[in-house]
This record gives sequence, structure tokens and C-alpha cells, in this order.
Amino acid sequence: MTADARNESKVVVITGASAGIGRAAARRFGAQGASVALLARGRAGLDAAVADVCAAGGRALAIPVDVAEYTAVDAAATRIEEDLGPIDVWVNSAFTSVFAPFCEIDPLEYRRVTEVTYLGSVHGTRAALARMRPRDRGAIVQVGSALGERSIPLQSAYCGAKHAVNGFVEAVRVELLHDHSNVHITIVQAPAVNTPQFSWVLSRLPRRPQPVPPIYQPEVVARAIAFAAEYPRHKQYWVGASTVGTVLAQRLAPALLDRYLARTGFESQQTEATAQRRASNLWTPLDEADGRDYGAHGEFDDRAHPRSPQSWLTRRMRSLGGFGRA
Repeated sequence: MTADARNESKVVVITGASAGIGRAAARRFGAQGASVALLARGRAGLDAAVADVCAAGGRALAIPVDVAEYTAVDAAATRIEEDLGPIDVWVNSAFTSVFAPFCEIDPLEYRRVTEVTYLGSVHGTRAALARMRPRDRGAIVQVGSALGERSIPLQSAYCGAKHAVNGFVEAVRVELLHDHSNVHITIVQAPAVNTPQFSWVLSRLPRRPQPVPPIYQPEVVARAIAFAAEYPRHKQYWVGASTVGTVLAQRLAPALLDRYLARTGFESQQTEATAQRRASNLWTPLDEADGRDYGAHGEFDDRAHPRSPQSWLTRRMRSLGGFGRA
């Protein structure tokens, strides 16, 4: 049976579904015929995501939610099961960030990044497990990051939250293994991705922020997410050769990597263009204010890779019964 056939009747929940990786994943699951519940804050992005899922062949339900609020996430899960049916897959993709040296980030801003990026994942997982465990089936896919394995300068709040997500997911995975549960949790470690975050996150850098090359399109990660939902027993999936290289370098020579990033980490995260005053989505969604749909892609289409041979090879190996990380 193909993955499309297996997903045709599934109910999939995606947080952060209005843009970036979450938006690309929504289209991916829609193309597989799934019923997709879309959770995010901004109405314009959610409405456009609904249209994407339906055009791809799936069903869609949009619910405006701030994942930092557990009661709202739990209420959304209840509505999803009432409207679409039992949740089969829950994808945690929501996040926010601040680009700035640590000492230039206000404590309230730091807290907000942590509540959305880390606690948002905790809240989504809790809501999913509350419904999946009594049925003894389901998959939770966490969208992680290479920066959750190896931190870089100017993104301390985001890196700290993603490191916390790694520890949280690992602990929950072991608890489910201990209980011999048929509910599984896995994590997809993403590389630098061409998403709208570089246009709307709060930045105090002198020049415009950019992902550290090499840059991948969000569809590369979306394919890995859909694959992980089919094979959630695997602990984690690495997406992109750059993620593999980053993780291995951190394990083999972390002090050397520290010095390398001290020399290159500031410049590599900024373009040549001078930063301009702009709104951010830290506290309120931009697409709610201006009515603009930001979509899945950011401003770096001309530099982003649409495929990852490493990820493709790992998916082939895994589906054939081999081992590896996406």
C-alpha cells in the first residue's frame, strides 16, 4: 500500500500551519487525501492554507490558536475530533524567534520565544497524547532543527528552545516505550530553510537576516515530515547534508566548532542589505494585521535547494527496512 493510500482517511493536525514548513506540510498531507486541521494565529495565512489543502485533494479545518496557551490548544483538539474524527497524526511546527545578541533580547521577549517554540510543542504533544493514548494509536512528529543540536550566535532564544524540545521529546519517547504504547513520537531535524521567518521575526541585526547556507525549500522538510508520520518508530530524522554535517561536527569537535562560529556566525546570518524598520510577529501575527498571506516560501527562492539527495536516500533505505536518519 502506498503512503498516499495509507493517509487518505487520516486526520492530521499541524501547528504553525499558516506559513513556512507547516504550510508546506499541510499541502503535502492534503495531496495524500488527509483531513488536515490547521492551527496558527493569523487568519489570512490560515484561509490560504485551507485553499491549498483543498486544492491538493484533502479536507481542511482552520482554527486560530496561540500554541503558547494550553487551554486553547486542548480546546482546538476537541473541536478537531468533533468535526474531523480521531486525530491520527499531530505535527508540532509552530515557533517564533528573535535575531539579536543575547544581551539585546528583553526578558519578556525571551520568555515569549520559549513559550511558543518550546511550550507550544509541549502543549501540542499533551493534547495529542490525551486523545491518542486511550486509543493506543497515533503519531506525533516534532519539527526540530539542526540548531537544537548545535547552537549558533544571534539565535540564543530559539536555539535554547529547540534544545529543550529535543530533551522533552526524548523523555516522552522513552516513557511511551516503557508503556509498550502504540503511540509514537519522533523528531525531524531541519536544516536552514527558505521560510517567511526571515521577513517577520523580530530582528535587531544591522543587516537583514538570512538562513545560513546551504538553504533548502520547505517542501524538502515537508516530505520528511510526511515520511516520519508513516514511520514514527524511528527516533529522529536528519534532513539535508548540512544537518548531518552540523550534528557530526558538534559531536566530534565542539570546541573547534565554537571558534569557527565565533568567526563566521555573525556574517553568515546577514545579507548585504541594511536592515529597515519593520513589524514582527513575536506578539501578534503579521497576516492578521495586513491581511497578507506570506505562504510557505521566504525571499531566498533563487538560492534554495528544492531537493536533498541525502534525505531521499534515507527515506528509500528506511522504507526498505534499512536504517538511517532523514
